[in-house]
Amino acid sequence: MLRLFNTHKVRKVQSLEGEWQFQPLGKEASPYDGDYGYVLPVPGCWEMHPRFSTYQGRGAYRKTIEVERETALRISFQGVSHTADVYFDGRKVAHHYNAYTPFTAVIPGVKPGRHEIVVEADNSFSEASALHIANDYYTYGGIIRPVSIEAVPDVYIERIQFTPIWKDERWQGVVNVHVRNIGAESAAIRLEGSLGGASFRIGERQIASNESCVVTVTRAFDGVEPWSNKKPRLYLLEAQLFGDATDGPIDDLIERVGFRTVTTQGGFLQVNGENVVLKGFNRHEDHPMVGPSFPYQLMVQDVELMLGAGANAVRTSHYPNDERFLDLCDERGIMVWEENHARGLSLEQMHNPNFERQCEDCNREMVESHYNHPSIIIWAILNECASDTEDGRRMYKKQFEQIRSMDSSRPLSFASHHRERELCFDLADIVSLNLYPQWYTDEDPGELCDRARQWADELGGLGKPMIMSEFGGDGYYGFREPTRVKGTEERQADIIESNLAAYTQRPYVSGMFIWQFCDCRVSEATGWLLTRAGTQNSKGIVDRYRRPKLAYETVKRYFQE
Repeated sequence: MLRLFNTHKVRKVQSLEGEWQFQPLGKEASPYDGDYGYVLPVPGCWEMHPRFSTYQGRGAYRKTIEVERETALRISFQGVSHTADVYFDGRKVAHHYNAYTPFTAVIPGVKPGRHEIVVEADNSFSEASALHIANDYYTYGGIIRPVSIEAVPDVYIERIQFTPIWKDERWQGVVNVHVRNIGAESAAIRLEGSLGGASFRIGERQIASNESCVVTVTRAFDGVEPWSNKKPRLYLLEAQLFGDATDGPIDDLIERVGFRTVTTQGGFLQVNGENVVLKGFNRHEDHPMVGPSFPYQLMVQDVELMLGAGANAVRTSHYPNDERFLDLCDERGIMVWEENHARGLSLEQMHNPNFERQCEDCNREMVESHYNHPSIIIWAILNECASDTEDGRRMYKKQFEQIRSMDSSRPLSFASHHRERELCFDLADIVSLNLYPQWYTDEDPGELCDRARQWADELGGLGKPMIMSEFGGDGYYGFREPTRVKGTEERQADIIESNLAAYTQRPYVSGMFIWQFCDCRVSEATGWLLTRAGTQNSKGIVDRYRRPKLAYETVKRYFQE
């Protein structure tokens, strides 16, 4: 399953889900050496195979496909962890870094017959990887998200970007269609669109060979209903591409969109002009049976458990999520804070020569690929990194400016743990803090929250909404004791209750995200953070198998009220 709706009527798309041949690779080995003695499922991670449950390094996947007629092929990868090199019939056609963002490889002039795709994946840590490091979650290896091949014409639609606007008491929308010409000749094209039963002309353009362009139209959409968490109304937006000498469309793309606005006025967060308070969880894509490669059924289980607890929001900690999960959030009305991929990096780590480029790529791919999801109401960057330093501030500013240049319709934030030393609150639209009273400190949650509001006001966040982006404590599933010592389910429930009691009573708090929804696997390494018992972060309100702990009922009592 690639998406939760059909994205094409004209373009032929084939999922490559299923069995791929696999072999581990030594440091210097070629993906064309060896016998591919294993068979692994795609999407999936190699850790689910008993032979590779703790394997870090390089591995190669191989798949043979059949092409019926000469065409250009577009191979679409939703996620390969964490570095990928893609070969088509022995020729390298793509290189990509970051497990959590999509990429494509376009091969023109593919002849009919059998062809071989080889994907080399690498989940090892080195200086070449500035974002994937030993961390408080696990970097799995392999083709962890769906893969597909698409037969595309020489001129095809790359993507659609839809921006809803509420103006003059009616809904309007800006439709940007990105078109690419990989042919040898200039081409004249026409684009037609439809949304909610209404058809409209998008525009015409002449596109030079090996060039891309954007065709834009802004128009009113009368009669549409807004998207909200209480009534998540969605519409299919279809763009059809016509060539100069063709009667029918030669290509198409369908996106699913919603009409809603997000603002931050008067110190509050608004969706469609109404103040909202986000009540939700930080969620890692991690499960003991599938690693990060969630099938639809397990995604639905997570969504049902979150909604059952009364949540209306989720934070994609600490990376862009699988697009099918975002589709579910669109459908169920779950508001999403989505952030780029960087967690807990020191200034020294941010000085890695690859850091800024890899962040820039991640930001671009996140925003471009997930732009149309109405559920995403906040973009965020760089969780708990060196935002308390001058050079860190320079990098935060650069990344905020990059995202704002791509999308000015959503507010921006970042999660800080630097308290009164923070230097970047003025750069964000929303002030967000990770604080763990009653777990890492003995502070009173209410008093600490008031101090946090004061820090924000004094350090550039005056008049901005404030979100408590992380709080919680460990609770080992099944460990229950009348002493309520740390680590028991009882103590975890007490800590979460004291935090929620404080935050839900403070009108200046626009959101709260419990750390975390589910227990997750973490890296095994040195240092106090990376020596967690069982290589597991146990702060979930459900365990890794989604069995609710006592804290689940505590959360439900506060969130449902």
